[in-house]
Amino acid sequence: MNTPSNFFSRSSGLFAALILSLSGTAWAHGDVTPQAVDTSTLPALGATWKTDNPFRDNAAAIKIGSSAFNQNCARCHGLEAISGGIAPDLRRLDNECATLKDTKKQTMCVREVDEFFVGKFRRGVTRNGAVYMPPFEGILNQEAAWSIKSYLETRREKPLLAAK
Repeated sequence: MNTPSNFFSRSSGLFAALILSLSGTAWAHGDVTPQAVDTSTLPALGATWKTDNPFRDNAAAIKIGSSAFNQNCARCHGLEAISGGIAPDLRRLDNECATLKDTKKQTMCVREVDEFFVGKFRRGVTRNGAVYMPPFEGILNQEAAWSIKSYLETRREKPLLAAK
């Protein structure tokens, strides 16, 4: 017979099992300490942050950026930049630019996206006191930042069309 006490003790057991299974998910990300990125093979960019991606289409930077992204960004933005919904899908970062047919407008759009990206990379994202993305300035250098951006450009959802 199902008495209220049997129901609650059975429900408590199910609830405890659910909590334990979810707690494993929370720990699944493991250590979230930023991982070092070796950019020693890339040209040094200096102390002043660039506003345009200096490593665009640079094969060595893209390779470094792929590794750097998957070590430092994929926890939230998804492996190979395919977001699972926790954080923005960075393959869509410059989708608007892809639709522009005017060369000047497309170039300006890509420049604005570069500035947006590096700003978020450097300062992170905080809303109402909650950190949505940690700041990476002082942790990873700008060579690492632009390498990651170069890699992301190879993962675009909508490739940039040759502007006319």
